[in-house]
Amino acid sequence: MLEQLIELDQELFLFLNGLGTPTWDGFWLFYTDKVHWIPLYMVLLFLMYKKINNLKLFGILIIVAALMVAFTDQVTNLFKHGFERFRPCHEPGVAEAMRLVKSWCGGQFGYFSGHASNSMAVAVFTGLILRAKYKYLIFILLVWAFAMAYSRVYIGVHYPLDIVSGMAFGALSGFGFYKLNAYLKYRFAL
Repeated sequence: MLEQLIELDQELFLFLNGLGTPTWDGFWLFYTDKVHWIPLYMVLLFLMYKKINNLKLFGILIIVAALMVAFTDQVTNLFKHGFERFRPCHEPGVAEAMRLVKSWCGGQFGYFSGHASNSMAVAVFTGLILRAKYKYLIFILLVWAFAMAYSRVYIGVHYPLDIVSGMAFGALSGFGFYKLNAYLKYRFAL
């Protein structure tokens, strides 16, 4: 059963990765680079500061957000080295049939995607914090996170199962850290 799932995952990867064209390569390479999203993160932080309007509570939020990103990054690394599932570009039989858009593939193992995990955690965490003031923002952020996850398949560094698992973990982490932030906000606002 597990072998069938892995085989289907590889087939879906080759199909989705094969849809790419040189025309779109530059866009997806730009999109997948976390550095290009720093302005978005700054805008989201500004919106959260405006909503909270309390320096102490905003400081708590910054600490919780930093812990969330560190948590998703480290758990992702534990999974990658625990499962040791090769990235598609390191997988014999897949590497020869795929498009690698990046100049290099990344680490040897890819289960599960840190990009998918981090972006989904940020989307859920931020979307929930700002939902009272910007009720549609969470949907925009979820679309952004889904596109970030897809970009990893497009450029050839993750299987679909890597990104689905990463997104699920990221969503749970974002929700958990949102709850932690709410608890700390209540605890320290008194």
